[in-house]
Amino acid sequence: MSESAKRVVITGLGLVSPIGIGIDRFEAGLMASRSGIAPISLIPYSAAPGGIGAEVKELTDETAKSTWLKGQRKSFKVYSRDIQLGVLAAIIGIEHSGLKVEELTHERIGVEFGSNQMYSPPDVLQGGADACADDNHEFHFDRWGQTGLHAMEPLWLLKYLPNMPSCHISILADARGPSNSLTLNEASGNASIGEAIRIMRRGQADIMITGATGTRTASIKGIHAALQDELANHPGEPPETWSRPFDATRNGQVLGEGAGAILLETEAFAAARGATIYGSILGTGSSCVIDKQGRPNYQLAFVNATRAAFRDAGVTADDIGHINAFGLGTVRCDAEEAAAIHDLFGTRAEQIPVTAFKSQLGNSGAGSGPLELAASLLGLRAGVVYPTLNYHTPDPACRLNIIHGAPAPISNKLFLKLSTTDMGQATALIATGV
Repeated sequence: MSESAKRVVITGLGLVSPIGIGIDRFEAGLMASRSGIAPISLIPYSAAPGGIGAEVKELTDETAKSTWLKGQRKSFKVYSRDIQLGVLAAIIGIEHSGLKVEELTHERIGVEFGSNQMYSPPDVLQGGADACADDNHEFHFDRWGQTGLHAMEPLWLLKYLPNMPSCHISILADARGPSNSLTLNEASGNASIGEAIRIMRRGQADIMITGATGTRTASIKGIHAALQDELANHPGEPPETWSRPFDATRNGQVLGEGAGAILLETEAFAAARGATIYGSILGTGSSCVIDKQGRPNYQLAFVNATRAAFRDAGVTADDIGHINAFGLGTVRCDAEEAAAIHDLFGTRAEQIPVTAFKSQLGNSGAGSGPLELAASLLGLRAGVVYPTLNYHTPDPACRLNIIHGAPAPISNKLFLKLSTTDMGQATALIATGV
């Protein structure tokens, strides 16, 4: 196989985010430093402090049916929120790439898409729960198999299986090549892109639809997060200021939702059809580091994953122009990510530009990685690194060059994208813009 057939380029971006749907709205939000963080309004209750989160407010059930997903009406009844976001991102990404999928060899199109775990909202489970309750409203587990399950809607499970985004995307694109789903929370995006490029390097596909989707603002997800995670809480301050990656006043993450679809093609295939190229994926790496007590070691996981990505891409730390950080906004994770950057970049660690887009988009879990990757790619097309919002007070534990206030001009197009999970599953991706 020729080198151009092995090299993987980005030819389409499908973006569904709290700052806008589609590349134009998303990029306008980046340029204006517009935050997508606000009071949650699309669900009746949120367990997040102050009811604050980053929703895709443009995407309601009615707009999805009538505008964005009108070609998917028959499938709409089995679309949970996560699936809606992911399928819409794929539709937009395919359109943006200019691909005419009906004219392609379908066995050469694959799908590798990530997602969060998906949980049924309480109202979906109510019928089954009521059927298992006695007159005193006490739930009886032994009734579930005979009565409770039969009271559920027939297609219930198909709305909440984490492989469903990939399945529906494969159907809409008639993609008959390699297909897979990865469910690694925030690490899903980089991991899915990594699997996609390896498939293409092996010569098994010319085109891969990859990326990830997720919502953490949904009712059950929000309850889990409120019980288990460190969530931002700044009462009396504007919601858009609550997510503060690497700032000394940070006190937690902000829940969000969104999806990003990345259209990948071999360089040879893209050149043959005259495609517009938005960047290249050079390599990825992953690592999971956790102790016997279940405590993650973010620092070592970031270092291991990044060194693996450097090897895969054939680059060194000296080649990197900026870092697109995970930047969760929690005290410990941000400090360990900063320590990892010092381990990796040595004396450059306090000079290399660093940005963190969860300050603007919140944390959608799986969907966050591809959206943040797109933010760097679009910035590099404009010759800048877009800033981190809400960075005002440097933290001595995070001695980094955080880009803030205004976009920073840059000429080096190579960058590192970092992600991790609360279980210490880190992924790193090396990409270059154009």
